[in-house]
Amino acid sequence: MSSSWLAGIAFTFFIALLGYLLAKVPGFDHVGQLACAIILAVVYRQFFGYPEMIRSGITFSSKRLLRFAIILYGLKLNIDTVFHDGLGLLLRDAGVILFAILLTIWLAKLIKADKNISLLLAVGTGVCGAAAIAAIAPIVKSKDEDTAIGVGIIALVGTMFAIAYTILRPILPLTAVDYGIWSGISLHEIAHVALATEPAGEDALAIGLLAKLGRVFLLIPLCFIFMYWMKRKRQEQEAPETKIEFPWFLLGFILMSLFGSYVLGHSIPVSEEFLLGVSTITTWCLTAAMVGLGLNVSLRDLRTKALKPLIAMLITSICLSILAYFIV
Repeated sequence: MSSSWLAGIAFTFFIALLGYLLAKVPGFDHVGQLACAIILAVVYRQFFGYPEMIRSGITFSSKRLLRFAIILYGLKLNIDTVFHDGLGLLLRDAGVILFAILLTIWLAKLIKADKNISLLLAVGTGVCGAAAIAAIAPIVKSKDEDTAIGVGIIALVGTMFAIAYTILRPILPLTAVDYGIWSGISLHEIAHVALATEPAGEDALAIGLLAKLGRVFLLIPLCFIFMYWMKRKRQEQEAPETKIEFPWFLLGFILMSLFGSYVLGHSIPVSEEFLLGVSTITTWCLTAAMVGLGLNVSLRDLRTKALKPLIAMLITSICLSILAYFIV
């Protein structure tokens, strides 16, 4: 192992640690560790440039650690619970995902926004934020820079929406359960759903997370749909033998979901502390990976490429919140 490789990985975790500490500061506490770390990585790049000497380790974090985090993320998805208690919610989740992706892509085309960033934001808005973007990005051959921009935008906008939900909750004519469903089928990240529903009580939180887990579950078939779509697209544009690399980490995600749903806690008893530990490792690996991606972001490109996709995603998010409110 080269020292530059280890130094690069250590550097991404160091920025991740700074992001974690920044997220503890009042005002940034609602933004979250992930978004704070990406902001710090982007700021570092603008002032000090890309640290070329440790590129190999940073690349390892942004590629390999990212896939590892997605595999571990599978443990958050209890397939058994989704099938037993959330089938009705699953139908609404599917409708929400379809609506978000189609509307964002249509708006992006209308205002001539960057296609790749808009697609990533469409998937992040419809499914489950950063995890969905990270899963789809390698399938659609997204640049690291575009992936980082998409994740940063989804984290920040999703946080703003979650805070807005908590402000609106007391004045909306919704029961705690209905409010939880509304949050679960319309907010961007699992963390955003938790942030919005926790003040409404345990029932709202439980049903909100269940609704959100349905969207996470639908990430699996969505990835395969995108694989098929990319294969067709490449066959039309290039030679028929062009192949798309199979996202093996997606199989790991599915296996971990099955393992967590039917083995952990059943055949293998585990404590809450163990699950919390795995969740913490997942968060840190994902944050370090996002730091690696964030270091690729040029603010000059951000101004020219990200504004229009952001507008398309904001309009979609508002429309999605209104639609979800009426189908609760």
